Amino acid sequence: CMAIGEANADAIADFYRDKQMQIVVRSAPGGSYDIYSRLVASHLVKYIPGNPTFITRYMTGAAGIQAINYVENVGPKDGTVMTIVSNGLPADQALGLAEGMKADMGALNWIGNITSSNEVMVAWHTAPVKTFAEAKTTQLIIGAAAASSVGTKFGAVANNLLGTKFKIIYGYPGASDLNLAMERGETQGRASGIWATVKATTPHWIAEKKLHVLVQIGLKRDVDLPDVPLLIELAENAEQRAILEFITKCAIVGRPFAVGSGVPKERVAVLRRAFDRAVVDPDFLAEAERMRAEISPVNGEELQRLISDIVNAPAEIRAKAKKAMELRASDGQRIGR
Repeated sequence: CMAIGEANADAIADFYRDKQMQIVVRSAPGGSYDIYSRLVASHLVKYIPGNPTFITRYMTGAAGIQAINYVENVGPKDGTVMTIVSNGLPADQALGLAEGMKADMGALNWIGNITSSNEVMVAWHTAPVKTFAEAKTTQLIIGAAAASSVGTKFGAVANNLLGTKFKIIYGYPGASDLNLAMERGETQGRASGIWATVKATTPHWIAEKKLHVLVQIGLKRDVDLPDVPLLIELAENAEQRAILEFITKCAIVGRPFAVGSGVPKERVAVLRRAFDRAVVDPDFLAEAERMRAEISPVNGEELQRLISDIVNAPAEIRAKAKKAMELRASDGQRIGR
């Protein structure tokens, strides 16, 4: 067995030696997808036999669909092309919303998730609402990205299922625009943001108590937010809980890495182990700390199960979740209207 293992390791090393890997990023340089991609790639290659190099390739079309279509249908499926996947795509596939996507999320080979930090909905410190319960009686104007974005969906779910009075202003191009809108008073809060990213990009807001976190979307409360309710804890019955658990699993996909469905299993295994080793590497952790990038990794096998749970959820639950995510005309409007 040892001889076979050594032969396989030699074959892997021979394959990757002098190879230039591609890390495909679904958004523009400078955002969290880009930061995490380059951070992971630079350390991952140290643990791949043969010590390949890597280049970053940006494909910024269709909210991540262009990038995953390239990886699954154009790029070589040999273990040299990896991508950081748009975290909303597994849910979009499960809900029949991934128009134009020519990849099956359940068939991809998932390598690992760099951060499984909870999503949060926040109110600015001057807003009339300080808690989720208060949002059931007082309107709060919250900003979101596209009409199809995670934030818009969270706001709709809260209104449709849990009786809140959020007014969702959507169409902001990115996180910095959403933050600026809060500071200027155009909005009174943000419909969603990854807590790790909030801490990394605006730590002064937390230190200065500029934000009230209304609800967190995850399977367990973040250690920083022990008194903030989870979305699933707000369910009023078993059906609501099943719907909110599905939505929560969709939300904690985080910043996941994958390779195409046809990559040989032994190379998938090597990439997964390289990921696991890279994310505990002292140099990696030191660099992440300098970048204020929170690291809460999930291994490839666990991530594969999570994606499978999402895309294979019961049809009835998926249908009810999809309906809950529909934004009523009275609850939202595009920015500038």
